[in-house]
Amino acid sequence: MQRFVKKIVDLMREEMLFSWQGGPIIMLQIENEYGNMESSYGQQGKDYVKWAASMALGLGAGVPWVMCKQTDAPENIIDACNGYYCDGYKPNSYNKPTLWTENWDGWYTTWGGRLPHRPVEDLAFAVARFFQRGGSFMNYYMYFGGTNFGRTSGGPFYITSYDYDAPIDEYGLLSEPKWGHLKDLHAAIKLCEPALVAADSAQYIKLGQNQEAHVYRANRYGSQSNCSAFLANIDEHTAASVTFLGQSYTLPPWSVSILPDCRNTVFNTAKVSSQTSIKTVEFSLPLSPNISVPQQSMIESKLSSTSKSWMTVKEPIGVWSENNFTVQGILEHLNVTKDYSDYLWHITQIYVSDDDISFWKTNEVRPTVTIDSMRDVLRVFINGQLTGSVIGHWVKVVQPVQFQSGYNDLILLSQTVGLQNYGTFLEKDGAGFRGQVKLTGFKNGDIDLSKILWTYQVGLKGEFQQIYSIEENEAEWTDLTRDGIPSTFTWYKTYFDAPDGIDPVALDLGSMGKGQAWVNGHHIGRYWTVVAPKGGCQDTCDYRGAYNSDKCTTNCGNPTQTWYHVPRSWLQASNNLLVIFEETGGNPFEISVKLRSTRIVCEQVSESHYPPVRKWSNSYSVDGKLSINKMAPEMHLHCQDGYIISSIEFASYGTPQGRCQKFSRGNCHAPMSLSVVSEACQGKSSCSIGITNAVFGGDPCRGIVKTLAVEARCIPSSNTGFSQI
Repeated sequence: MQRFVKKIVDLMREEMLFSWQGGPIIMLQIENEYGNMESSYGQQGKDYVKWAASMALGLGAGVPWVMCKQTDAPENIIDACNGYYCDGYKPNSYNKPTLWTENWDGWYTTWGGRLPHRPVEDLAFAVARFFQRGGSFMNYYMYFGGTNFGRTSGGPFYITSYDYDAPIDEYGLLSEPKWGHLKDLHAAIKLCEPALVAADSAQYIKLGQNQEAHVYRANRYGSQSNCSAFLANIDEHTAASVTFLGQSYTLPPWSVSILPDCRNTVFNTAKVSSQTSIKTVEFSLPLSPNISVPQQSMIESKLSSTSKSWMTVKEPIGVWSENNFTVQGILEHLNVTKDYSDYLWHITQIYVSDDDISFWKTNEVRPTVTIDSMRDVLRVFINGQLTGSVIGHWVKVVQPVQFQSGYNDLILLSQTVGLQNYGTFLEKDGAGFRGQVKLTGFKNGDIDLSKILWTYQVGLKGEFQQIYSIEENEAEWTDLTRDGIPSTFTWYKTYFDAPDGIDPVALDLGSMGKGQAWVNGHHIGRYWTVVAPKGGCQDTCDYRGAYNSDKCTTNCGNPTQTWYHVPRSWLQASNNLLVIFEETGGNPFEISVKLRSTRIVCEQVSESHYPPVRKWSNSYSVDGKLSINKMAPEMHLHCQDGYIISSIEFASYGTPQGRCQKFSRGNCHAPMSLSVVSEACQGKSSCSIGITNAVFGGDPCRGIVKTLAVEARCIPSSNTGFSQI
């Protein structure tokens, strides 16, 4: 460990990357959340923390070192907070700043699980509360999640996507409104910077039962200049009206208002004025005003089911090379595979007498493979035929089987789906089977399978032949016909052209079962079309109250993941090799290559929203005070890079109802709504519209707070072709 850490620190120093060298690195971390594990190791755990700290400090990096979730961090190491909320966190010394090293803006997704979603109102609330109560540094986990390419996903059972509901999604596209609302939040906090960095501590003011203010002043007894305040309502249900410095403010439930000048509210965490982006995965086709959305969908649906020719080769079941060995007993999975493959074959022979057959018929019983505990996937084969599968993390196996008289091949294929990546004693976690492994139901009693000879074969023949490589290999491919599907333990390959344009590329594997995929020899990752439970998702996500990973989940009743990211850097213009290994049976003819983009953007902004934060940044007068003269709320719409607004699907200024893609007019509606928005936005990559009666030709309903709701469609600024397999 010391050699590794020293190597990294030396490399950073050689590359002039530390802040004191003019580089971007201001801080380093040693260990990660070891405090959660430390007690399991007794005194050795405590000694290790001290050793790690001393070792790191001795490397002379010249920047501070931190330990996350390490309340006993030594004197010269800063202990930091990780979690959904860290506003109550205090380091173990007054000499250390309050750092939030992991702000969890989403959570991990498991195969067969719902998709976690953390609402941005709650996320912004957590961040604002942290700085309100004296926080110095906050870092999002994750701001961009990315992809677990190859076999790098952990868990076990974590999916290939590492999207994490982050502000920037797996494909590099903005997740709105999360990205936009956080951008506004940090712009508002930035306006408070003069007071935040000048004040030693905040002045606390109780505003109500669940309401409070924290005031930062450069000079506590001076003027309002360089005075900033955070007003919080931590009530989970009810809005509150409070009086602060002689002025009245309304605070939505579970929200923080930010006042950079201690008077004007620039931002409230619960009032989202950023657009919502609807991202789709579809073929990139030339679009024109003459093609309606239903016609477009019909064309795309037809194209997505077409394909070129596929080739196939079967994966042998059991022993496939001379590189196998036979020993007595059941061996631990990872000790055998060394994690070179997910797959480990266990092969033996079972003799079945005529008396056994008669015994089963007479007593109406079946022989059964029983294993005390197993992880993650087990496939049971009898005489080369798949008999059953068991899935779970250290679960009991009770799998009935059917033998014929004489010698029978019994093959157990154990699989890992990501390794344990958190917790104590990881080296002892292992994989495969634990406890007793036996065959029950025989006339003369159970057969202890741990005492017989087993032949072990690591991995798949196709893996070790590198059948997925663009180089020549020994595989004997044959043409695939439609009557040859579905088929288990089968390799497939085809070629495809890269889609035109620059949009991120996705591989749609929704027609397949479980396996792995490669493009031009690059391992895309594991795929598994396993469906999430139908229940447990909410029609409306209520941001109020403490978040947990089961709150506001989405995607119930649908496969956890069907789209898999293919980086464009892995593609060439044509003849890209796609290789699939399928375990359980699927239809490769329905696999398609698609583009991910933001095609629909929506936004709702009312007269009660605040003017854009970017306008406040330019509104300071010479003496540092804010000027709000002639400032009004605005709607700001924008398409992703390379796209323009082609049409306005809905626009209503008044009392519109519903949400994005389900908007409808209310009783109050300004007739000019559509024409005003279309003129301001159509044909542009972005546009802004003031939320005032004057913009829409007068007040459509006096005495009522008006809202502008818009749904716009984005298309590529230049026509592109389409790609199909």
